Amino acid sequence: MIVGVPIEIKNNENRVAITPAGVVELVKNNHVVLIQKGAGENSGFTDDEFVSAGAKILPTIEEIYASAEMIVKVKEPIAEEYGLIRKGQLVFTYFHFASSEPLTHAMLKSEAICLAYETVESADRSLPLLIPMSEVAGRMAIQEGAKYLEKPLKGKGVLLGGVPGVPPGKVLVLGGGIVGTQAAKMAAGLGAKVVIMDISLPRLRVLNDIMPANVVTILSNEYNIKNAIKTADLIVGAVLIPGAKAPNLITRDMLKLMRPGTVVVDVAVDQGGCIETCKPTTHEDPIFIIDDVVHYCVANMPGAVPYTSTLALTNATLPYVLQLANKGWKNACAENAALKRGLNVIAGKVVYQGVADAWNLPMSKIEDFFN
Repeated sequence: MIVGVPIEIKNNENRVAITPAGVVELVKNNHVVLIQKGAGENSGFTDDEFVSAGAKILPTIEEIYASAEMIVKVKEPIAEEYGLIRKGQLVFTYFHFASSEPLTHAMLKSEAICLAYETVESADRSLPLLIPMSEVAGRMAIQEGAKYLEKPLKGKGVLLGGVPGVPPGKVLVLGGGIVGTQAAKMAAGLGAKVVIMDISLPRLRVLNDIMPANVVTILSNEYNIKNAIKTADLIVGAVLIPGAKAPNLITRDMLKLMRPGTVVVDVAVDQGGCIETCKPTTHEDPIFIIDDVVHYCVANMPGAVPYTSTLALTNATLPYVLQLANKGWKNACAENAALKRGLNVIAGKVVYQGVADAWNLPMSKIEDFFN
């Protein structure tokens, strides 16, 4: 198979979808790997390293899309790429269709095969291709939140860890999954007083056992959230419903309960956000302020640490890329149920319920494409 890796052209997206190590494995399996010139530079991988691994370098994104049978990316295609995607072409990347109606319709129009990292789901309901970036984003949420609590950046002027004689800052984490767990660990490590909320009592029991003493678990409901946001210095939105829009746990009216300079970091923004006032921002212009509350809503947070993120992501994606290249998408998905759950759009039809529900689109039976 011919595998193409374009440069990520989304604002300040510095990751690359394959490393030289991945190229070696694909070439060993008799596949052709096409890398756009400079695609790996921001992640620390040179064109020479890719060539040494066996890849071919092409100068333009148009040539990559025109030549490849499978496109492997990091982030969803943006408008400039829509017209480059061909009928029947397999595109394997993060799509987050439920947060973008234009993207959904563009991919339906392209009649491509859209296989989304974020909905590849194992039998235990874990999301193996979302986990590594969730780990990065959860940890970054505290790093960025702590920065924007600084007064020159419009925050409260609170040091999360405090100092002797001064109490630590208070962090509220909404969601006890991968993002929330990593955020809570980071905040606790800095010495903050942390509250982590989730709707699952079994999950809260697990968190209660593994977290340090400065992390408290509380059942997530509207009443408890309203109470917690009154005193929180940093709030992290970490709620995920795979492939579907995140629920709004904090509404516009609830901002009035927060103290001026409170910082909210909505990691769920690429799935629509769990804070009503959040809208996607970029690393170039990461924050905005509503009702004196600082909103950090960068939709590709791991893109700011591309070396770490690229290695973490490709460690997880490469086995699936190899399966798709070796067997073709139909056979690979027929044999691997987790990979099959990653199919969102096939040949102009929606085959993932969360995407159909998000935009009120007809849902096609995925099995029709395997008969």
